[in-house]
Order: sequence, then structure tokens, then C-alpha cells
Amino acid sequence: MTRSRLFPAALAAGAVLIVAACQESSAPTAPSLRTGSVQGADLPSAADLNRQVPGFGGFFLDASGAPNVYLSQGTSRAPAERALAAYLNAKGLSAASVHVLQARYSWQQLERWQAAATPAALALSGAVFVDNDETTNRVVIGVENLDAMGAVRSATAAVGIPDDAVIVKQSDPIVQMDLQTDVVRPVLAGVQINFPGFLCSVGYNATLGGQASFITASHCTNTQGGVESTPYWQPLQSVAPTQIATEVDDPVYSRSLSGCPHGRKCRYSDASRAAYINAGDMAFGKIAQTSGPNNGSLTITGSFSITSDDCGTTGGCLAVGATVNKVGRTTGWTQGTISNTCVNTGVSGTNIVQLCQTFVTSSNTIVLGGDSGSGVWQSTGGSTVKLVGSLWGGNGSGTQFVYSPLGNVFRELGPLSTH
Repeated sequence: MTRSRLFPAALAAGAVLIVAACQESSAPTAPSLRTGSVQGADLPSAADLNRQVPGFGGFFLDASGAPNVYLSQGTSRAPAERALAAYLNAKGLSAASVHVLQARYSWQQLERWQAAATPAALALSGAVFVDNDETTNRVVIGVENLDAMGAVRSATAAVGIPDDAVIVKQSDPIVQMDLQTDVVRPVLAGVQINFPGFLCSVGYNATLGGQASFITASHCTNTQGGVESTPYWQPLQSVAPTQIATEVDDPVYSRSLSGCPHGRKCRYSDASRAAYINAGDMAFGKIAQTSGPNNGSLTITGSFSITSDDCGTTGGCLAVGATVNKVGRTTGWTQGTISNTCVNTGVSGTNIVQLCQTFVTSSNTIVLGGDSGSGVWQSTGGSTVKLVGSLWGGNGSGTQFVYSPLGNVFRELGPLSTH
């Protein structure tokens, strides 16, 4: 995993505080975040669209923000327009703006093939992810190198998936991934936390059964999966030696989840919950805000307010093409575009597969070590945001991060209140 280890030199930094999406480097870098879009009605889930729209094969927003839907030849666009009407209206778009693409395969077929390809492909060395890709109407499988391509092709053919229905492409491996500040009380989401030997980020504050807590990554605990009562300090034990929280919930990884590849262990979220020792230390519904997105700043200038949550569906309710943001200890406030949804993702250097995750990409550096645990959100105008998930990983270049959708987190940690 790529959490950030604390060495004496880092501890000597004193007032410098770094929070990261994954437990990785302690060097701060600024993440980016878009503030312009206003969110409205949720996008219907793919399962709902599949039920309501004959011939449905996928929906996404293209680079210009225009809506695109795959429909099989000979089917009417009218059901798609009706099913998407509230979502399009909330975005200021008309039904006529929907661009219809011809689907070779139905969504139901692709879902079935993704389920079959996941254990077949991700059990192989060099395989990175398996995705039912909305933008291509195909199952897309990422591999680390060319050597793995043939083995993946053979594996998918062996489970009966047509060769034309699969795209195998080179992909960076996904590794588990800090905003630098002084002591921050009450604790804002996005600031650095320190647990024995490592640094991560506070994802978001939450309550469950009235217990004041924060959510961070499961790998930002002493042992990923399972509760060992990991202690947390903010920003560093050497700077503020009073412990602020203790790990209380971190589900174990299971080999028996449906779709979990042989020899791997799986969960739907890389997320854990820590309970505050003093409930007054929690800044409920608040995320640290810096001077601007993508500008490298790690100086807190204010806060964002969480006023809504994404849907509770596994995989979330955001379209490919939507813009999301995060604030983390290392790269600060960053932003990117959703490129893949509900991706079954192998974690490099481990035997872990995270099921049904979301990929976010950018031409900028949007994640580095220590950003793990960061909350992912969409702007809803001004300083208000919609919470959509928990960041835990990314590629080596920092241009792609991976998050567990909020519905996945709720599925494993329970019905959290976040605002």
C-alpha cells in the first residue's frame, strides 16, 4: 500500500500538517476541485435505466458535457428521454440534447460479462481492473503490460465472453495513497491525521448511533480490515500529543463475496470509522477549503459545507463525465472527471480487490501519497457540496484517483449521518 510513513524528520516539521487520500508520501501537493457546476436531481441508476429503457446499453457525459446514451438498433429514444428528464432538467439540458449511439450489446449482457470476467481476469498476474464501460459499450479490462493481454483474452474466452465484447488495454497499477495545517480544532475534513508511523487524511465527519466519528481509509489503520483500536492524532503525535480518536469499525475483507476472484479477498469500500474521544473536536459537515483548486495551496482559508449525499446505491449515481473534487493533506483541493464507474479494482502489491469502485482522471496531478481517506464531493454552488465517496488509491503519476462511492461505504459501515 502507499501510505505515508512518518520518520523523525517529518515529525520534526512541527506545525506542518498533511492529509492524504491514501497512506502515502508526507510531501504536500495540491489537489484540484471544480466549483462551477450545480447539481440537481440524481442520475437514475444503470439498473433503473435498464428497466425503463428498452435496448439500453449505457449513459455518459462527453467531454463537452453533452449527454450520450447507447440504444440498440430499432429502439425508440422516447423512453430514454422520459427516464432522464428530471436529471437533464436539473442540469439545464433538454431531452433533444441527448445523443443516441448504437449499442452492440445490452447493459444486462455487459453486466453479466463483467461479473464473469472479474474472477477470471483479476486472478491473473498483471490484471488491474474490470469495467462495464459506459463510453464504449464494452467490457474494458486494464492490464499492467502487454504480456498480460493474451492471458486475459484467453480467460474471458474460456468463460464464454465474445472477443468483440472485450477491450483489453494497458493501465497503470492502482496503489493505495495527505493538506498541511497547524492543529485544527474542531477537526475539519481534509486535514492530516497521524496514526502509528503513518499519515492520512480525514475523509469526512459523521455520526452513527449518536457517536461522533470520522471516516478515513481502511488501509489508514494498523491493519487493513478488522478492528485493532488504531489511535489517531492531529496533526502529529509530536505536535499535539493528545489522542483525538480511536478506530471502531473496519470490516474484514472476505474471500466469499460474489465475484471475488480466487485467491483474493474483497470489500466494496476501503473505508473505516474512528470515534472521537471528545465529541466537541468534530466539525460536523465541514470540509477544509483552500484558496483555490489546482493551485498548490495547502493553506486553509475557510470551509465547504456538506448539504447533501449521493444516493445510497452501490456504485453511486454519478455519470461518467461528471466532475468531482477532493481535499487531502498532500495535494490539497483537486478536481477531475469521472472516467469509469463500478470498476472491480485490483490493488497493486496486495491480494485485495475492491468491488464496484469509481475512477477519476485529469491532466493535472490530483492525488499523491497521504491523500488516502479524503472525502470526494461535487459542488452544488458557492461553498456547499454533495458528498459522493471516499478516496483510497490512484496511479503512480497522480493523474488518476480511485474512490469508493458513498453507497458502498454505507453498505459496509452503516447508515452514517454526514451533515
